[in-house]
Amino acid sequence: MWRAGFKWMFLIIGTMIGAGYASGRELWQFFGNESGLAILLFMLLFIAGVYIIMYICYSYKTSSYLTVLEILIGKKTAKYYDVLIFFYLVSTTVVMIAGSGATFEAVSIPSWIGIIFIVCIMILVFIRGIHGVITLNLWILPILITGLMAVLIKYSIDQKLTYILDLDNQNNWYAAFTFTALNILSILAVLGAVGEKIQSKGEIWIASIGSGLILGIISYIYNNSLIQISEIIILYEIPLFAILKNYPAYTYIVMSILLWAAIFTTAVSGLLGIVTRIQTVVTMDLWKIATITLIILLPLTQIGFSTLIAWIYPIYGIVNLVLLAAIFLFPLNKKGITKDRL
Repeated sequence: MWRAGFKWMFLIIGTMIGAGYASGRELWQFFGNESGLAILLFMLLFIAGVYIIMYICYSYKTSSYLTVLEILIGKKTAKYYDVLIFFYLVSTTVVMIAGSGATFEAVSIPSWIGIIFIVCIMILVFIRGIHGVITLNLWILPILITGLMAVLIKYSIDQKLTYILDLDNQNNWYAAFTFTALNILSILAVLGAVGEKIQSKGEIWIASIGSGLILGIISYIYNNSLIQISEIIILYEIPLFAILKNYPAYTYIVMSILLWAAIFTTAVSGLLGIVTRIQTVVTMDLWKIATITLIILLPLTQIGFSTLIAWIYPIYGIVNLVLLAAIFLFPLNKKGITKDRL
């Protein structure tokens, strides 16, 4: 149970910690000053939302996010959200691929090399199917989380930062809802694809609480660090590099590798949601669908990493509030899972 729970926990975290999050760009877009309470609320909302989604996936043995949508909001409305979630996954995957190019460019390697490199590795992962995606997260995420936390804690110690939550100055608390809504969509898509593989409620508790706590703690420490460099963030495509600017070159290189790993795991998770949805209407191997999809998406990566995040993420965060509300109202729905079962 514990091993399986951690497996899903890392899959969830891997879906969330991508180019936008690990680079700091997404956190700064939603949070920033006066956001300590917002991050705490996000953590609680995320835990509850993930639990409900996983329980639905487990109960109905889902293999695609469409089934989860139909259960949550009905077949008629699900048709519209099916289109929305599909294009969200497409845009997220494009953001991650573009993020790979931005990471390579940050270490003086042409961005197109970073884009082609990540596409080739993603195809190799999908040759092993869903098992390959899950195994990837089990290996990469512990290293990624440890590396990111080490840098943030080191920076916090060097700058003598404090983490006391001042409840009198928390005017950005509402950002918790749009930030959760944005990220819960990709989580729903990925968990919907693996619902039939979840074996017990214990796995759900471990995955939901574990992922929520880890993401909440990282978000709070990361956001607090970004506040200290708010004046120069605009000068950096990737805010994390603004934190690293006074550290040795090897730190910069190591974190660039870890950042790319974060980008890679989220790109793979997003692509998993896309190909499992396409596979419900097209009979073809996952890796073949993945290859064709990536070839089609390549031209979109030229829009730019920060531009994509600045425009796409806030829009989806607002639109997805309806879906977030449906998730939290689902346990109260007599047609769904009753309170005592949850």
